[in-house]
Amino acid sequence: MGRMKRGPLIAIIAVVGFIGFLLWSTLDAQHVQCHACVDFNGQHNCADASASTQKEASRSAQSTACGTIARGMDQSIACSNRQPALLRCQTRS
Repeated sequence: MGRMKRGPLIAIIAVVGFIGFLLWSTLDAQHVQCHACVDFNGQHNCADASASTQKEASRSAQSTACGTIARGMDQSIACSNRQPALLRCQTRS
């Protein structure tokens, strides 16, 4: 096996660095994590979500929890507009 040329090695290092940067910047922006439980049409479901604000994280967690128990767009909207049975949020440092 021959030595690897510099060009491909530099490209691999650059790609890995870029992926690492994207992962870091995405996770760094998500400061709030919420756990939401919903009761809808006689069913109960919970989900977690994280985002940069509590409002976004709670909305996302509730929407995700509604996703498996609501059927169709009308029910999804109705479920998302209800008060969650449980909503717990925490700020990550």
